Amino acid sequence: MGYRSDSYVLDIRLPEGIVPFRLTRKLWTYLAFGGGGRPMRLVDCIEPAGEEDTVCIQVAAADSLYVTDDFLVTHNTLNDSFIILDEAQNTTPEQMKMFLTRLGFGSKAVVNGDVTQIDLPNGQRSGLVIVQEILSGIDGIEFCQLGARDVVRHKIVQDIVEAYRLFGERRAANADE
Repeated sequence: MGYRSDSYVLDIRLPEGIVPFRLTRKLWTYLAFGGGGRPMRLVDCIEPAGEEDTVCIQVAAADSLYVTDDFLVTHNTLNDSFIILDEAQNTTPEQMKMFLTRLGFGSKAVVNGDVTQIDLPNGQRSGLVIVQEILSGIDGIEFCQLGARDVVRHKIVQDIVEAYRLFGERRAANADE
């Protein structure tokens, strides 16, 4: 498979004993490929370089990077990009904000997820659930709700999605009583 000349692939292997997934099905997939696949680049070590007060500034450089006092500083802005955040139901509100505030000039983002399949620890709110409360009414932001008819898989998956939706409605109605 060829890659664009202006893109890079980073394959990160975690130290033995670190389990990167809470869900068994995701862990099995991870382990099936040797714990992440063949390393293509290695990070030998990461060392603290110190702490300094910072000031957020706007940078005119096309890549949004600048160097000051021997430190490389970046806003990690994604300019001229089309970004897809998949499985967004498993983001925390803080992670969702971090992602959305990285959008740069000429960029578009699609955030998708299924709020019926949240895998966050109990008590942790989903960033996908609350982002609609926070951002509704902002020009340029659209929310699209998909249902069972939008499932492009086996017909039975549509029935499963619809059954879970109805179950959730019944459960919510019973909780209100």
